[in-house]
Amino acid sequence: MFFTAVFSLCHGCASMSGGRDQYLVCSYDTVWDAAVTTLKERPVTVQNKQRGVLETGWIEMEATERPFGVFQRDAFANKERARLILTLKRDGDVTAVSLTENRERWHLRGGVTQQATRWWPVEPSQAELTSVMNRLNANLKERGCSPA
Repeated sequence: MFFTAVFSLCHGCASMSGGRDQYLVCSYDTVWDAAVTTLKERPVTVQNKQRGVLETGWIEMEATERPFGVFQRDAFANKERARLILTLKRDGDVTAVSLTENRERWHLRGGVTQQATRWWPVEPSQAELTSVMNRLNANLKERGCSPA
């Protein structure tokens, strides 16, 4: 199971959760090029322009402290991993973009089974999704896309 958070871009526009909308007039090719540039610092595992899919590999990082379980216990390990999936869809002169993050945390939950030590899904990082969308919007602006 994955928790997902989605940001949308329609008509080249960023529609972020929290009610913030930004409209940009851009072609599909311009949005694609900006998306590729935005994700160039990550290991891209899928890059299919025809299908409009960019997917990154897992990146591990130090986790923010989050308690887990009913009793909100501390975790025994402090690492998370995340990957991004950016999807573009054409609809005439409209380009729809959605950004999804899958994030997991490594938990040592005690016990002797394989279930005790494994990656467990956690909520996506809103800060990371916002950061990626801001970089995408900056790249689009450099390519001449401006708010409508």
